[in-house]
Amino acid sequence: MGVPAYQTEELTKNQKRKKEFPHIYVILAVMIVVMALATYIIPSGEYERVESPDGREMIDPDSYQRIEQSPVGLLTVLSAVPQGMTEAAPIIFFTFVAGGVFAVLRKAMVIELGVRLLGHMFRNRPALIIPVLMFVFSGIACFIGTPELSIVYVPVILPLMLSFGYDRMTAAAIALCGPIAGFTSALTNPFTVGISQMISGVPLYSGMGYRTVIFFVITAVAAVYVLKYAEHVRAHPETSLTGKEEAGPAPAFSAGKRVKWAGAAALACFMGLIGCVIYFRWDMVAMAGYFLALGIIPAVIAGMNSKEIAESFNEGFKEVLVGAMVCGIARAVAVVMTEGQIMDTIVYGLSHVVSQFPSYLTVAAMLFTQMLFNFFVPSGSGQALIMMPIMAPLADIVGITRQTAILAFHIGDGFSNIVFPTSGYFMATLAISRIPWNKWLTFILPLFCLWMAAAVVFLMIAHAAGWS
Repeated sequence: MGVPAYQTEELTKNQKRKKEFPHIYVILAVMIVVMALATYIIPSGEYERVESPDGREMIDPDSYQRIEQSPVGLLTVLSAVPQGMTEAAPIIFFTFVAGGVFAVLRKAMVIELGVRLLGHMFRNRPALIIPVLMFVFSGIACFIGTPELSIVYVPVILPLMLSFGYDRMTAAAIALCGPIAGFTSALTNPFTVGISQMISGVPLYSGMGYRTVIFFVITAVAAVYVLKYAEHVRAHPETSLTGKEEAGPAPAFSAGKRVKWAGAAALACFMGLIGCVIYFRWDMVAMAGYFLALGIIPAVIAGMNSKEIAESFNEGFKEVLVGAMVCGIARAVAVVMTEGQIMDTIVYGLSHVVSQFPSYLTVAAMLFTQMLFNFFVPSGSGQALIMMPIMAPLADIVGITRQTAILAFHIGDGFSNIVFPTSGYFMATLAISRIPWNKWLTFILPLFCLWMAAAVVFLMIAHAAGWS
């Protein structure tokens, strides 16, 4: 006898459920619970906080002491998510604004205009657009330290990549790997190199020459890797990690004078954003406010009325809702660790492990320690304020220059931002791209290993040369 149709359908549904990867909310919820349980096992401890050279709070590395155990309860675990939302408010708002702004620009046909111009420029050699975009995005991030702009790039380049026969993974890779390569090389990144050098007493933005070499090498490695994948997918669409997706025939499009002026205004506003972030050291709240103007001004020039602009913002908010929520939920992991007072204990333990290695291995140990710590504190500036007061004197003890210790810090912080699911903007970008985290890991892990191998080589060279 054959299996009844309804049973066959039920079996198929069960098999599909077994193959599905857990939702990102579930993954983060498990992490929150694990950290809550850890507060019952890991001893509580704390460092004294002192004022940094620029007036910000940092820890005194010689002040660690055990304190009374304070495991978190059920109410604390449940309230960690809204608390995380509160603490991650700047990036959540930035995510919403970025989604809204680009929905407005799409409605104003500004995005369409940019895509058509790029498509026309590279119509005969589409492969060139991948390294060009990656070096542009990397260059922006290495100066202003904002890989969060990945959230902005995806809606712009996704239609273009599909029109060239590439896939959504290619678009996400360009938007994430380019900026993170620049953020990691950090020529004048104020959030990692700037704060670290001030805390460590190293001249501000010194060592830029060696970091420039790092910038070109790791960006080139990423560009070649992404290009190789993209060209393989274009030749064999069935091998795409995100599935075959037809771009569809391009509709007729003719940009009027108002749309062209709106496009010019949007480009000018974006260039102004880069300049203001570099000159005024804007934070994410200021950037989000500027982004509102970046969306509204071109829309008005293009001829959109107030209702159209408002409705477009609403559509954009819907598109990035999951990504914005992920930012706050991811932050809840650190909230639980802080409430249970185990964060400083973890820092203390890591610093002691690193100090046990010979100096030529300590640089690599610093790198991997910082990478691990980035899982718990996915914030470059936050990590600098926590770790550099420990790593700087530790470098003196084991015979490593402070400049090299800073390099280990910002490389360890950088690459892992597009691997760990606690990185809010990273998960938001994947959500906008509609790419599951497990499929992204399948794509990125080989490149991540190449990057880390290059990082170890760069650190060994810096240590051997006594880079300062």
